[in-house]
Amino acid sequence: MATNLALDPRLLDQVLELSGEPTKKAAVTLALKEFVARREQHKLAELFGKLDWDASYDHKAERSRA
Repeated sequence: MATNLALDPRLLDQVLELSGEPTKKAAVTLALKEFVARREQHKLAELFGKLDWDASYDHKAERSRA
């Protein structure tokens, strides 16, 4: 999808340098993927301490030896 964006040139230069990507498109795509991954990790981290665990659960018993 073609999109025109007004990006901060200094920020884009920094992304290009840090990412090592050869093109602006590749650098921006990588930055967006890393942004999404970071936000997803943050959402997952917010669950720590909020989930109830079954202490009697035996993960080894669930393994199939078939």
